[in-house]
Order: sequence, then structure tokens, then C-alpha cells
Amino acid sequence: MSSRYVQALALGLDPGWRRLPESERCRGGDEFAGSLQTAGSTRTFTYSMIGLQPGVDLLVWRLADSLGDLDAAAARALGWGMGAWMTVSHSFLGLIQPSEYVSRPTPQEQSLFSGDRSRYLVVYPFTKSSEWYLQPQEERRRVMQGHIKVGHRWPQVRQLLAYSFGIDDQDFLVAYETDDLPAFSELVRALRETESRRATVTDTPILTGIHRPAEEIVGMLVAQRR
Repeated sequence: MSSRYVQALALGLDPGWRRLPESERCRGGDEFAGSLQTAGSTRTFTYSMIGLQPGVDLLVWRLADSLGDLDAAAARALGWGMGAWMTVSHSFLGLIQPSEYVSRPTPQEQSLFSGDRSRYLVVYPFTKSSEWYLQPQEERRRVMQGHIKVGHRWPQVRQLLAYSFGIDDQDFLVAYETDDLPAFSELVRALRETESRRATVTDTPILTGIHRPAEEIVGMLVAQRR
């Protein structure tokens, strides 16, 4: 099975947008929402980050057959209406490939593009140390099995690990989906105590979004007064 590309695209709205006439904001918002619809091989889900992090209002979560499809989808969104007032704050790319540590993924470790969406999506870039990769594979497998075992204690949290080697700055794009943020926080705290933590170099910035249809997010932004 061929690899598929995944992208987490964080967009921030120029403050000048809020000073436009309401009619222009409504028209531009409708155009932008329409440009975000799933098209071709690209599947798109949207998450609100309004007021949750400086410089980010919208998190776009996408899956596509090719990097070109992701590029075309982004160009379409940033070229219509409100999109022309958006700035890319963060962009994380990854490839969905079989894990070298999990031979039979559970539903908890399946793609976050199947089934119903959970309320929250958390994504971040992740990089491990050079020392980690220089260890024998069996040792790395042993450490990761302990890491995975901890994660299975929170079945209400689904995870996707996408490989970013050579196509982005990080080693991996990590994403979690859940309806229970307190449980997710407990999971992250527990993972901090596993042996695998020693190999972590970077795992920020962390982007947390609330799942909402594009039309709803746009409506929230359009409704904001000067």
C-alpha cells in the first residue's frame, strides 16, 4: 500500500479583517469556507483555535495521496475571500506508513481520518536524539513497547504517528484525538515517566483545536466586532 501524506496547517487571521464592512466579511467568509471543502483525494477537517494560542485561529487537518494535492488545497484556501487575510503560523507534514514497533495496530492507533471526529485534536512535531537511532533496533523496540503499553491505559485517546524524515524539520508529526482532554493530559504526564522520554529532543509547539465545521468557525470570526 502506498504512503499517504498528512498535514496540520495552522492559520492566523490578520486583525485588519475585523475592520472590514460586515457585508464584505460575510461574503469573504463564505468563499473561504467553501474553499476548505474536501476535494479529490484530499480529506479536510477543521478545528477552531480562536483565542487559544497567539497568532492561530484555525487548524486545518488534511490527508491526501500526494504532496501536490496538499499544496493545491492550501493554495485554493489562501486565495479565496477570508483566506487572503490568513497567514500560515505553523505547518507540519508527515507520511502515514506502517510502524516499525507495532505489527498489528489497534483501533486506538489507526488513522484519525476514519470514523467520527472527536471533540479535540492535539498535534505537535516530535524529534528524537541521534543517540536513539544509533541504538540496536531490538533495544529501541523494547523501550517503545513500554511506551505503547502506557498509552493503552487510555483507550479514549486515539493516536496517529506520521513520519516526517526528509520532508519536514521534525522526525514525526504526532496527533491525538479525544473527547476527554483531562484524560489526555493524564496520558501525557504518564508518558513523561517512561524510558522513551530520555530520547526526546523537541515536542513543541503543541496545537490544540476544537472540532467545528468550517462554516461555524468562519461564522465565529465574522461575528466578531471591531
